[in-house]
Amino acid sequence: MTHRNPAAVAAASFLLLTGAVITAAPGAHAGTPGGTRAVDRGSDFDGDGYADVLIGAPTGTDGGCGNAGYVTVQYGGPRGIGTAGGAREARTAVFGQNTPGVPGGAESGDGFGAAVAGRDLNADGYDDAIVTAPGEDVGDVKDAGRATVLFGSRTGLRASGGVAFGAATPRADAGFGLAVAAARLSGATPGDMLAVADRQGAHLFTHAAGALRPAGRLDTVGAPGDERIQPASLTTGDYDDDGYADLIVAGRSLEEDGTGRSAVYRGGAGGPTYVRDLPGGPATASGDIDHDGYDDLVAGRPDRLEDEYEPLTGGTVLVYLGGPQGFADADLYGTPDQVWAQYTPGVPGTAELGDAFGYDVSLGDADGDGFADLAVGVPGEDVGTVRDAGTVVVLRGSARGLTATGAVSFTQNTAHVPGTVEKGDRFGAQVRFADTDRDGRAGLLATAPGENSADGAAWHVPGSAAGPVTRGSWSYGPRSLAAPPADARFGTAVDE
Repeated sequence: MTHRNPAAVAAASFLLLTGAVITAAPGAHAGTPGGTRAVDRGSDFDGDGYADVLIGAPTGTDGGCGNAGYVTVQYGGPRGIGTAGGAREARTAVFGQNTPGVPGGAESGDGFGAAVAGRDLNADGYDDAIVTAPGEDVGDVKDAGRATVLFGSRTGLRASGGVAFGAATPRADAGFGLAVAAARLSGATPGDMLAVADRQGAHLFTHAAGALRPAGRLDTVGAPGDERIQPASLTTGDYDDDGYADLIVAGRSLEEDGTGRSAVYRGGAGGPTYVRDLPGGPATASGDIDHDGYDDLVAGRPDRLEDEYEPLTGGTVLVYLGGPQGFADADLYGTPDQVWAQYTPGVPGTAELGDAFGYDVSLGDADGDGFADLAVGVPGEDVGTVRDAGTVVVLRGSARGLTATGAVSFTQNTAHVPGTVEKGDRFGAQVRFADTDRDGRAGLLATAPGENSADGAAWHVPGSAAGPVTRGSWSYGPRSLAAPPADARFGTAVDE
């Protein structure tokens, strides 16, 4: 193993493709930019104090162009989120690259909506939506990828004034935009710093003087780090409680047969700096599980390979508890504080090849007790004889970390959950906690991109004093949001 210089931020240049100057929207400030904890987290695009939900459908039809992609937004309120009509009618919107005012144009294979995030980049009090299209061609460079920012306002997300951007030297198949996150990683600007991953690392951007500007690059394949890591996801959390968010670039080691690995970058006044690598996985989430004031890190490892954290197949979840030093004082091997799997006593289900336990993870306070609970997507789970129907498992947070006490699971065959299990639905491919009605108890969103012959669908499971409860749960798909349903794979991405 080669140890490299831990100086984290390598200089790099980037090209802003459109929309160089952006003006701030007037209006009341919704809150302090850059908050990090999952129990407080949730995008608020219209600044009304209610969390909103952004969902990607990267193979949906936009403007008659199939397999181009779009995103939907559902605005929260006193009754939570709803759809575009019916008994749960609420404010919603659909955006694609053919939407008037959105930069670019829809093309087959763009994958617009493959990854999404929401944070306040320009510090105007309204969260902004970042939507990526890793399959976007830049000039004659195939699949170079790019990302688009839609800015928030008093009336919600605006198509006009958006900005699209990518790497200064576009590379074929670079996958720019395969993951995205934003938080207060730096004190250089009042807004949140944006991180966009490609297959080599993460590109950083800040909003200053009315424009989005490049702020460096974190190279996880070349240097620094103990191992070369090909990114798969990004998450942020304040693991050392210093007021700055820290960044996790998670993916697979290029040196150990694809084993899950994460690079840890500590946020600070000058921006993120490399700290260390940890065992990890391609799915990540952050939040304060033990309610001690430090964010904690969860890594989902749905690998089929056996290793020291997965003696049986089916997938595992690794938990790292934050503290005064973040994860800097973890032992040489980066041993997790907890390891969870379906073979762990008290966890619902049975560990089996291909279950993909930990394919996606989310932290949020479902019961209002101040401890972040963990939702685990298990989209490869067979339900009876129905292959890859999928399930969701929820573990409760406590002063000692996660606990199996009170753990629950549900599928489309569970009482009060709409629908019926079907082969290939992959229910639980994405899971997200969001408190959209501001009652202090986060509801749980679970998606199944394979539902209805790959149209995709989402389920909302309410939070309660007992945690997520299926009574009162409901489901919806793109048609309910006035979006084209055919082969959309709606729910492939959901904003944390």
